[in-house]
Parts: sequence; structure tokens; C-alpha cells
Amino acid sequence: MLEDWQSAGFGLYLHWPFCQAKCPYCDFNSHVADTIDQSRWQAAYLCEIKRLGQETPGRVLRSVFFGGGTPSMMDPTLVGGILDCVRETWTVANDCEITLEANPTSVEAGRFAGYRDAGVNRVSMGIQALNDADLKALGRLHSADEAMRAFDVARHAFERVSFDLIYARQGQTLSDWSAELRKALSSAIDHISLYQLTIEEGTAFGDRLAAGRLRNLPDDDTAADMFEATQEICDAAGFPAYEVSNHAAGGQESRHNLIYWQSGDYVGIGPGAHGRITHGGTRWATSTPLGPTQWLRQVEMTGSGEAPREALTQSDRITEFLLMGLRVAEGFSERRMESFGVSEAIYNNINALVKEGQLERAGGQVRVAPQFRPVLNGVLRGILAD
Repeated sequence: MLEDWQSAGFGLYLHWPFCQAKCPYCDFNSHVADTIDQSRWQAAYLCEIKRLGQETPGRVLRSVFFGGGTPSMMDPTLVGGILDCVRETWTVANDCEITLEANPTSVEAGRFAGYRDAGVNRVSMGIQALNDADLKALGRLHSADEAMRAFDVARHAFERVSFDLIYARQGQTLSDWSAELRKALSSAIDHISLYQLTIEEGTAFGDRLAAGRLRNLPDDDTAADMFEATQEICDAAGFPAYEVSNHAAGGQESRHNLIYWQSGDYVGIGPGAHGRITHGGTRWATSTPLGPTQWLRQVEMTGSGEAPREALTQSDRITEFLLMGLRVAEGFSERRMESFGVSEAIYNNINALVKEGQLERAGGQVRVAPQFRPVLNGVLRGILAD
């Protein structure tokens, strides 16, 4: 049986935990710091790359993703040093996708040429909204005009550029969002990520909502209408959804994220980074301490930034494979599912859901029918029901 990295690819995720400011909706592992010793961080990243490279010899690296936080705060020399070490450690695919997340400010756009020269070939920009009032409400530090200028710099510097928008914002109507999305698509190159605003506990927005001070959010029906409009508008523009929140022109899907969704292997480095590494049929879940200082000191003192690993059970692997596979429009491979030794009950449930129209079979793949994507978790529960 092929290992997961052979079936669905092998990637590297590097987490940069620092931001200029914490956005009120953000529940990611990000921190504001006055000073950052980037040479010290480089030494830690290189230590981890070499350690994990020794554990994964012979693998072809298909993607590298600098996530955050705000990786566009990194010096280009730091990015270059990391990528040099990556190339020395693994065989890198000729078409390896190397993505860096960036804020669309003029300061960070000024580093784009340096990132390109270091080897980055794809940038994902957190634009989030195209009007200044909503950007301010979202805690963003850029204006809409500055964002579009930075986007213009990016599309001349990189082969591929993606950007994010958030919808179902405070006071936003369906017509507002439809107009904004059409404007965004008129500028998009090959990929766009569109996320419904969710209010998470532990965020500033979560605290405001609990205190009754986060008003004028669209109701559930309006948010559902916005999701449906998003699919229609993007389809018409040649940017169909290949995943629940991600849209791309043909062949421009995020290769790195597809490794996640297709249950490939990926190494996670940096504070709060997760990974999946398969050896000899056992799939290991890796994690790291959340705190930047804790992670950095642990690497320096022990030579490893990992927390204790967890071996996923057969049930865990099947659930994860189905959950991730159902997120993508093409679904999951039925043959690969069979290789995990799934129960007869799961087969019966899939057959029943196909008859009900919630699932579809095509070309050896099982996928969620388009009209049931908004209730994906319910479909998954139906597959896993006893």
C-alpha cells in the first residue's frame, strides 16, 4: 500500500507567529512583539528542518507554505536562508509551490521583490474587504486603496497571487457583498479565498458578542444567501469552488492546501504548527507549543520544537480522511478509502446517502452534492453513523 505522502504529496508548513496587531476576529496563533531577533528564529527553523529532514529521507517536497501571523514581516534574507536549507534537505519538485502569506501594506509590498528572489513563487494576501469602513471594523491596518496598490505590486512580482476576503460582515447586505465580490473578481489573477465571518470564543469579537456589543451581523438566512451568491458569481467568472471556501481558475488550486485536504503528509515547524507524518503504515500527528518564546527555547535547549506525538487510530485516520476529502469539490478516492479498511457500516451509509442525493459518485470519487456543501458536517455524521 502506498504511504500517504506517495498518494497525496508531501509539504512543509512554517509558522511565523508575529503580527503588527491582533485582528479582533482572529483566533490563530499570532502575537504582537516589539522586537524580534530574526537571526535567532532562523537558527531554530533550520534546526527543525534538518531534524525532520533526517526523518523523511527520499521524499519529494511539493510545497512550502509560510503561514502566520504575518510572514511578510520576515526579512527576505530570513526567507532565503530557510529555503536554501530546505533545498539542501529534501529533493524539491521542479514545480514546487512556495507560498508566503502577506499583508497588503506598502511596507510589506516593498519586500516582495526580495521574497521572489529568495524563491517564493506564490503570495496569498489578506485583503479581507474592499472598503475602508469595514477594514477599520475588522482591525486591518491597510486601506482599500493601499491594498490594491500592493496587489498590483504582487502580480508583477510573482507567478501566482491569491487574496482573501471576508463576507457576512457587520451591516453587510447581500447586494453589498455581490457588488464587492464582482469587483474583486475583476482584479483576481488565479485564486481567491472567501470566508464567512465566524465569531470565535477568545477573540475580541467573541467578547463583544457575549457583551451584546457586536451588533448588525447578517442573520443565518442572509449568510446562507451570501454563500449561494458567492458560488454563482464565482462560477460565472471562471473561478469555481474547488473547496468550501476556495475558488480558482483551472489548474491554479493551492497545491499545499490540497495536500491537507487529500490527506497527504506535511511537516509543521514553528509555534503552534501541526503536521502529519506517515511511517510504515502508522500516521503520526505532530504538534508544537503555542507560545513563541516557549517553542524557541525548547528548540535551542533540546534540539526539537515538538510536543509528544500521537499515533492516529484507524478510526481517527478514516474520520480525518473523510472530513478533509469531503471539503473539496472532487471528493475523496473510494479506492484509497478502501485501503484504510473501513467498516461495512460506512459503505452502507455512503450507498444510502448516494441514493438520497446527498453524495455523488463519479470516476472513482465520492463527493458531496453541491446543494449539500453548506451542511457538510451533517453529511459526514451520516457517513460515520453506527
